[in-house]
Amino acid sequence: MLEMLMLSPLLFLSFICLLGLMVGSFLNVVIVRLPIILQKDWFNQCQSFLSENHNITIPTPTSEKTSFNLLVPRSHCPKCKHTVRAFDNIPILSYLLLGGKCRNCRTAISIRYPLIESFTAILSLLTAYHFGLSIQLLPALLFTWALIALTMIDYDQQILPDNITLPFLWLGLLVNLQNFYCTLPEAILGASFGYIILWSLYWVFKLITGKEGMGYGDFKLLAMLGAWVGIKGLLPIILFSSLIGAIVGITLILLKKHQKNVPIPFGPFLASAGWIVFLYGDKIINYYFALSGISA
Repeated sequence: MLEMLMLSPLLFLSFICLLGLMVGSFLNVVIVRLPIILQKDWFNQCQSFLSENHNITIPTPTSEKTSFNLLVPRSHCPKCKHTVRAFDNIPILSYLLLGGKCRNCRTAISIRYPLIESFTAILSLLTAYHFGLSIQLLPALLFTWALIALTMIDYDQQILPDNITLPFLWLGLLVNLQNFYCTLPEAILGASFGYIILWSLYWVFKLITGKEGMGYGDFKLLAMLGAWVGIKGLLPIILFSSLIGAIVGITLILLKKHQKNVPIPFGPFLASAGWIVFLYGDKIINYYFALSGISA
């Protein structure tokens, strides 16, 4: 199988596309269920703390007693609870064949599900094209998929789960033991300063305005990105994410799609900038130096 992929670029990219579609389907589950799993866990922790330390008993809701994880229960229609069968869960194709509606009750299915599947396939293809069939490809794909999940969870819930950011921070350091994407010292400095920079900006902003400009999840996300791209990638990530965030925020406000006093999650902009720098950071930096006439 590996030899066939090596001999045929078209077969290799087709395989990556199919893999990306399947992973995108799974990411749809992660994006929806992981925040709920975390909320259930936080409820149980609060319940245990109040019971042990203050003798306060909080009854467990019926919904909290049922098993719920990334695999159980099976995917179902939120309205009629009809279980989605395997042939109705084929990425993109099932959505098109069903006309974007539940087979049982004909309730509309959100277009975001096939969009996330398609987007995951596209980014997977770009990642595979960049790294080729190499030892760097698999970690790069995992990194890409993690950023997609983080982007959508932060967009929906304004949280960046430690369950994703911290394991991938350590994974970034581990893969760079072999200098996969940068040297290990660069990765360690990238992770360290990634956290320190946003942590410092957070406290400066809070001391000046009395408000929180971002969450602690953003610190951890930039630390995670720094572990993969190294310290040299931090400045481009911060600049790109700030620029994209400003453009999107101003546009939404001007179009009256977003209220000024409602915070816009910064995680999606960090993740987008981080992925761009991860793949194309060296080219961008060299292009900048070429335009400015400075030797890189």
